[in-house]
Amino acid sequence: MLSVAGFKGGCRMDGREASNNNRGGRSLMMRMLNQRSWLAVLLGTALGTLNLNAQFPEPPPGRAGEFPPPEGRPGRGGPGPGGVQEDTKLVKQFDKDGDKRLNAVERRAAREFLEKEKAEGRGPRRPGPRGPFGESSGGPVAAGPKISPQEVKSFPGASLYDTTVVRTFFLEFENADWEKELTDFYRTDVEVPAKLTVDGKTYNEVGVHFRGASSFFTVAEGRKRSLNLSLDFVDEKQNIGGYRTINLLNSHTDPTFLRTILYYDVARDYIPTPKANYARVVINGESWGAYVNVQQFNKDFTRDFYKSTGGARWKVPGSPRGRGGLTYLGDDVAAYKRIYELKSKEDPKAWAALIELCKVLNETPTNKLEAALGLMLDIDGTLKFLALENVLINSDGYWTRASDYLLYRDEKGTFHLIPYDANETFRAPGGPGGPRRPDGDAPRGPEGDRPRPRGVELDPLTGLDDQDKPLLSKLLAVPSLRSRYLGYVREIAEKWLDWGRIEPLAKKYQALIADDVEKDTHKLYSVDAFRSGLTTDVEEQGGRGPRQTMSLKSFVERRREFLLNHLEVKKAGPAQAAAATESGR
Repeated sequence: MLSVAGFKGGCRMDGREASNNNRGGRSLMMRMLNQRSWLAVLLGTALGTLNLNAQFPEPPPGRAGEFPPPEGRPGRGGPGPGGVQEDTKLVKQFDKDGDKRLNAVERRAAREFLEKEKAEGRGPRRPGPRGPFGESSGGPVAAGPKISPQEVKSFPGASLYDTTVVRTFFLEFENADWEKELTDFYRTDVEVPAKLTVDGKTYNEVGVHFRGASSFFTVAEGRKRSLNLSLDFVDEKQNIGGYRTINLLNSHTDPTFLRTILYYDVARDYIPTPKANYARVVINGESWGAYVNVQQFNKDFTRDFYKSTGGARWKVPGSPRGRGGLTYLGDDVAAYKRIYELKSKEDPKAWAALIELCKVLNETPTNKLEAALGLMLDIDGTLKFLALENVLINSDGYWTRASDYLLYRDEKGTFHLIPYDANETFRAPGGPGGPRRPDGDAPRGPEGDRPRPRGVELDPLTGLDDQDKPLLSKLLAVPSLRSRYLGYVREIAEKWLDWGRIEPLAKKYQALIADDVEKDTHKLYSVDAFRSGLTTDVEEQGGRGPRQTMSLKSFVERRREFLLNHLEVKKAGPAQAAAATESGR
């Protein structure tokens, strides 16, 4: 049976099989043209999926996992292997001087090796970048304005993530083809060195690489891609304001540049959440416009929010079928290492604690679960995390993909959930598990009688019967925890789904970068999309029919109306009071 689900990870087959299937699919489609129209549509959709699979074949045996499968355009996600993807190791092979990094000569040799591997059909196969819907999909890119450090304002007294300022990051690469070099070394262990100037101060030997998955694969050459800067690449003490790593994001799928910063603003009102603001990036003297500057999940983060640089940190990589929902997979640590990416040092005790958390969460009787988890999981913080995801509809989050979040086990042994990847928030669900249109039909979902979300009408109890998401199906089966969770849903909706509160914040943030967006020749979306996305709903023709983009204002107002009229939410009492009562027992 052909699956016509969209794909964000991508199901793949080898080129010959895909070609044969394409021919068969076309022939079958011709024979069916005179039959029922719905069948013709089904075959057409399946054929499109096969065509995409033919473009991106399976890696050769023995090299699988070195690069992730190509990710599709926003809203066209689907089943893929997901999980932890290993970088291709090149440094050890080409580091001739033994300094554990590659100089210009060594990088040139590594690039020649990659090119030869590609030409001879060996090595990991990668798709060429494809532009997403919007302005980045094609055409030549004009050079951006020239800017020098003397022309911009410095903010030496402001913190790195001060939301009232826009710093300028000047990067100088030694090679003129820096973009091609970064692309060649994408998903490898090679950092490309650059000189960084910020607030008039120069930082030498900063490591740079492209980051992201769909935000890389769907962006064409010459357009804005997300960057990761390692200040401590060579000098482990080098930092900016106490921060050693900089993430500069391209606001992929969000023309307004607002969703990540707004989501983190709201989330930080309840739980530890990465800091974020805006930055301007200039590369080799040319402006690349505004980026979203998001705090790295590292020891600097735990120092800021947990007053400790110890503990264990995991990233749960995004995947439609990543199984990263803390399901119990047995006692073999290998099963967990394929799903949860340990970002701190390797520690068997940390893995054992993660497995124990999964076992207790999934196998403890409901009437004993809260007591059993109390010593190993920040239950109240977890309920807030789940409520935030649902109220603000994180389409890449735990509720839909059981992935794309962060885990931290502090030095006392307590696990905490932390938001990650918030560019697909404050909008109706899309991609895997969600409808194509905000007002489309609502297919039945895995939650038994609960339908999948219809536009902004994502039920706050979605996932209650989904055993792959035990934080929902197990925690919310406990009456007191379910009541507290619904209280947080109500509180967040009342406090933050308020256009009178969100609009001034959104306008203030956009005003900071409006001029940069206007002049940016490398931006992904139009200036009109940047402006209109605040208050104007737009319907445009997509590859599979009309697609509606809901404005931030529409989302806030309609989501608030739905939640505050939801029977279970209306019955919920104040969550903070419930939490205080529970903690006092």
